[in-house]
Amino acid sequence: MTATVPSTETHRQAWLASAAHRRWLEAETDHLLGLLPAAVDPRGGFGWLDAQNRLTPGRPAELWITCRMTHVAALGQLLGRPGNTALLDHGVRALDGPFADHVHGGWHAVLPDGAAPAQAKGAYEHAFVVLAASSACVAGHPDGPALLDRALAALLARFWEDDHGLMADRWDPATGRLDPYRGVNANMHTVEALLAAYDVTSDRSHIDTALRITTRVVDEFARSHDWRIPEHFDAAWNPRLDFNRDTPADPFRPYGATVGHWLEWSRLCLQLRASLGPGAAPGWLLPHARSLFAAAVEEGWAADGAPGFVYTVDWDGTPVVIERMHWVAAEATATAAALWLETAEPEYTTWYETWWDHIDTMIRDHERGGWHHELDRDGRPSSTVWSGKPDLYHAVQATLMPRLPLTPTFATALARGLLRD
Repeated sequence: MTATVPSTETHRQAWLASAAHRRWLEAETDHLLGLLPAAVDPRGGFGWLDAQNRLTPGRPAELWITCRMTHVAALGQLLGRPGNTALLDHGVRALDGPFADHVHGGWHAVLPDGAAPAQAKGAYEHAFVVLAASSACVAGHPDGPALLDRALAALLARFWEDDHGLMADRWDPATGRLDPYRGVNANMHTVEALLAAYDVTSDRSHIDTALRITTRVVDEFARSHDWRIPEHFDAAWNPRLDFNRDTPADPFRPYGATVGHWLEWSRLCLQLRASLGPGAAPGWLLPHARSLFAAAVEEGWAADGAPGFVYTVDWDGTPVVIERMHWVAAEATATAAALWLETAEPEYTTWYETWWDHIDTMIRDHERGGWHHELDRDGRPSSTVWSGKPDLYHAVQATLMPRLPLTPTFATALARGLLRD
């Protein structure tokens, strides 16, 4: 699958090779980190910011947001930004305290209010506990190692299905049973988390597990569906291609294929390949990463004639939900940067520049700060899928990926002084 590459001048320096551009990225990192204090929830963890960068009244703190923001705080601390040590500690204390389920093990998906009944637990959220704990370890938080040990134990004991080489999705502590639904999203973030945990622990089993998951999802599911990755499965891991056809704009389980995930998997293939090393990495990781990227450009970018990536497409590539998500643009720049780092091919830096122009023109909130999380086809802020600005993780990592090597992962690379000025 070949994407049409926008034209570019050849007499100037590519942004990805430019120290001046890296300074711009650094300023954008600081711009985003400046929003983190506003998300501190006094009840514990980090809350959901609205479009004005204020905590959303009445909305409880959620585990996945707290983990992502804790990870971002660790990155800020490793970058030497004052204030982030306290923010990291706030997140770790929430994960060690009110979010921890001391009865059933693991973590509550939502900060419990009093004697709330046992909540179903998700692999998606638990993968982010592993990521947050890994970053806390690297940043030197004293409670990080114990938190990481517990997080890895919970994720692998409750959700790993060794016969399938994949993570199940949800576990009900009241019954001790797994939900029959299986999903790829939780597996994608598990790969990211296990790569980070491997950098902290040097435990080879984590990278081996990440490779098993990636092999199933990318070399099997994606390749056999023309790179449109099926997201939803039954308990035997048979694709459910009609899942949520009646509610296509679901934020976590949308109908159809999610374009942004093709980009994330492309980047993860490259990071996994770099982590494994040239002697151990399967030969398909790089070409599959390229194919996923090309498919995302061809079917996702300006698919309806307007700038931006559509959220989802049908199984013939037709757009389904056309709203533009900030995280897809962020992952697009990060993946283009990763592919350029690996291949030095000008196609990738050209797309990289195109998408940062799009982010700066349409997605960055120049009035209030941060990034609009969703736009409609005409580039206006909307809330069909997402409301407010609950997440800094994708955007912050997008500002770091072009300045770091493919391995080790973000926090460890910063700790080792590998950030390019």
